[in-house]
Amino acid sequence: MTDPRACPECLRRSWLLHSAAPYIEKARLSAPNLSRLLALDNEDFAKAIAPMVAPSLLGHVEALSEDYFAEKLSGADCWATCRHDQNYPAPLRDLDAAPWSLIGRGDAGHLAAIAWPESVSIVGSRRATSYGREIARSLGRDLADAGRTVVSGMAFGIDSCVHRGAIEGGKTVAVLGCGPDVAYPASHRSLWRRITESGLVISELPPEAGPWRWTFPARNRIIAGISGMTVVVEAAKCSGSIVTADFAAAYGRPLGAVPGQVTSRGSAGTNDLLVGGAEVVRHAEDVLEVIPGRSRP
Repeated sequence: MTDPRACPECLRRSWLLHSAAPYIEKARLSAPNLSRLLALDNEDFAKAIAPMVAPSLLGHVEALSEDYFAEKLSGADCWATCRHDQNYPAPLRDLDAAPWSLIGRGDAGHLAAIAWPESVSIVGSRRATSYGREIARSLGRDLADAGRTVVSGMAFGIDSCVHRGAIEGGKTVAVLGCGPDVAYPASHRSLWRRITESGLVISELPPEAGPWRWTFPARNRIIAGISGMTVVVEAAKCSGSIVTADFAAAYGRPLGAVPGQVTSRGSAGTNDLLVGGAEVVRHAEDVLEVIPGRSRP
């Protein structure tokens, strides 16, 4: 594997998203409309989201030099890959709204582990039950131990349990709704550090970028797109995890869900996914039957 590289054009897109963040926030777009917005080229994107200031937004990012990008990435101990780089994760390449660049922290060599279809995304509620936390951690651990790269969003609840389990078993990748050098939520700084030491933290946003409401559904499209299968452990009917599941379904990726109590509002979304045809996931073996791939030697 060669060192990852991102071309200036694609890096400008990351900084454009950062500059346009307040305008995207104000628009309060649905997840599908946000995805359509992010599929536009830079000029159409800027005109669509901030027509009055589009020229200044575009002019600002066009003036950023390669030396500027190199300084910012190096200063944050980050690296970048883009859609023109051979290291860019293959599962994302054909998606209409794929991120132009991914900025990461951690060993870039782990990018090769985000293989099709052997990486698995596991997401779920921030307000997880003890049942959900136990299942999430065991799924993360057992799938990582079987050689799969486990992807999640480092949020409270299910996501953090997934990452902790995966660290015990192998590799994990956290996709953030902020810059990769920003530990969010702040209370997960130790988890963020552990992931960067043994796996990867990636984002389409540049270093120092903070989170916005819209950056989480934007992140969810990457979580769904980067893996061969998405599994939802616990989720209410209207939740970010269901947004991730909807993206996975739109991409034609296998979708799984862990059964929950029928009387629990926190499992209503996952149970609906099962009624709609999602794979029943009780343990790692159920996932491995869907995406068998290769076992770790």
